[in-house]
Amino acid sequence: MNAKYETVIGLEIHAELSTKTKAFCACEYSFGGEVNTQWCPGCVGMPGTLPVLNKMVVEYALRLGLATGCTINQVSGHDRKQYFYPDLAKGYQVTQADVPLCENGRVEFYHKGEKRGVGLTRIHIEEDTAKLLHGEAFAGTLLDFNRSGVPLIEIVSEPDLRSAEEAKDYLEAVRMLLGALDICNCQMQEGTIRCDVNVSVRPVGQTTYGTRVELKNVNTFSGAMQAILYEANRQIALIEAGKLFPQETRRWDEHSGVSVSMRTKEDAADYRYFPDADLVSLAVNDRWIEAVKEALPELPVAKYERYRSMGVSEAESWLLVESLEKSAYFEACMRIGGVSPKNAANWIFGLLTARWKESGVSPQDSPVSPVRLCKMLQLIESGTISNDAGKTVLDELFASDEMPEEIVARLSLAQVSDEGELRALVVRILEENEPSVVAYRNGKSNAFGFLVGQCMKVSEGKGNPQILNKLLREILD
Repeated sequence: MNAKYETVIGLEIHAELSTKTKAFCACEYSFGGEVNTQWCPGCVGMPGTLPVLNKMVVEYALRLGLATGCTINQVSGHDRKQYFYPDLAKGYQVTQADVPLCENGRVEFYHKGEKRGVGLTRIHIEEDTAKLLHGEAFAGTLLDFNRSGVPLIEIVSEPDLRSAEEAKDYLEAVRMLLGALDICNCQMQEGTIRCDVNVSVRPVGQTTYGTRVELKNVNTFSGAMQAILYEANRQIALIEAGKLFPQETRRWDEHSGVSVSMRTKEDAADYRYFPDADLVSLAVNDRWIEAVKEALPELPVAKYERYRSMGVSEAESWLLVESLEKSAYFEACMRIGGVSPKNAANWIFGLLTARWKESGVSPQDSPVSPVRLCKMLQLIESGTISNDAGKTVLDELFASDEMPEEIVARLSLAQVSDEGELRALVVRILEENEPSVVAYRNGKSNAFGFLVGQCMKVSEGKGNPQILNKLLREILD
């Protein structure tokens, strides 16, 4: 990027809502179903069919609107966005143009360790189109109408983002928010979350916006970063060369890493919006809004900040936020208590996650329950067993129904913490390894590690390493 220019970015995220049925009919939809088996005459706008709004679509949109502090328009409507393309059998898409359900919100997220916020212009309800199919086995383009009419929400941001990296962090924050609210499965490979990227550049210090270009067909978050960088550099090169360029829509090709012009950018008038005469106004009362607000879960940023305040690392706090199953397991451990939150998170995302993966079980089905893990961690934190012995105990917990203390007794894993016993051991090791003692006293610090290792070896791993370290330094120094 040329340091003389600032990039201005706005994102339009389309999230497929995970309702059981479509937006305006009773057709069920699931990804991967046999082609053209999940549609009805209403999905393709056959004459005589009438749409009926799915209440859960509104409920899900309300969840996100309230979670992002939006103003809820208690009376809104549905509009027909008219354009002609093969994937739109009706010749129009039902959306919300004039009055969206949600307006003027804000998404909070972290970028490079700092808390940021992006304004939301609107969140509105609309329906998805059919899917265009291309393949080597047939000529031309085929249509799969299974996706036609699937409910979407479009999340339109203000142009508040200033770098590709910041945009990626914002996208991740929206994805986590949708998952926490349980309204979208956020599987980009299934197309359930996708975005259009609006990019312009301007000289640093300029307050007016440059010419905006919209990039379509952005299917991954990494692709969004690449598309933003490419488009910003393309625009800067044109400006530096003294060339003008139009406000347009371009298609992003992730394989080649370039964008291709599709059409000049449409304004609202090009779509000939008008109210959908087949759908009544959407009315949302105070009681419904309050019920949805009261049922909202703890939101990702608030959960992250709570975990950080408990001493959990930045990386593991985000991992807990992202994994609802692991965070539920962690929360169960915290309710049991008596263990360090940081230590619990380390074990959950270390050896325990590896064991879950190896055995093919989820945290909720784990043979090592939160109670058994906490009992083991209490033994480690009290100095009864070492961390290494804890690994052995964990293996045994997966293999048997014994409690940790029973395993420790059976395998004689208890750590030796008696200073008199350990002092005698240290003296013996120093006498048997005089060259290492001399080397340490001559400034070779790695000799100390060797002596610690010898103490642990002779004690068969049962010597308390903290006490051994202390005694070695006392005698050597």
